[in-house]
Amino acid sequence: QVQLTESGGGLVQAADSLRLSCAASGRTFSYWIMAWFRQALGKEREFVAAISWSGDNTYYAQSVKGRFTISRDYAKNTVYLQMNSLKPEDTAVYYCATKFGIGGYWSDSLYGSWGQGTQVTVSS
Repeated sequence: QVQLTESGGGLVQAADSLRLSCAASGRTFSYWIMAWFRQALGKEREFVAAISWSGDNTYYAQSVKGRFTISRDYAKNTVYLQMNSLKPEDTAVYYCATKFGIGGYWSDSLYGSWGQGTQVTVSS
């Protein structure tokens, strides 16, 4: 079982930056991928970004491409989401998740382990 703990959320103004962290503990495997999803109030959870365990491959939702960067620190078993040029529409609870294999990385139903989420609020 993998445990995921997010941190770094908060209240910022539009155009500000924020970095989210997701620390993994328990059973972690070299072939698992890590991803960020978000869920705004009243909306369905949506894919944000994913990274392969090697870090060689990254994937982004079109809405965040060029503004967000996903990365990982192997020594700390931590994945980061650097969010720049934040917009009010980025306001949501951000969740970290992990799954086996890269297939269907955009589909939240395929992820078996989730963190508790961290709130990001962007004011205009």
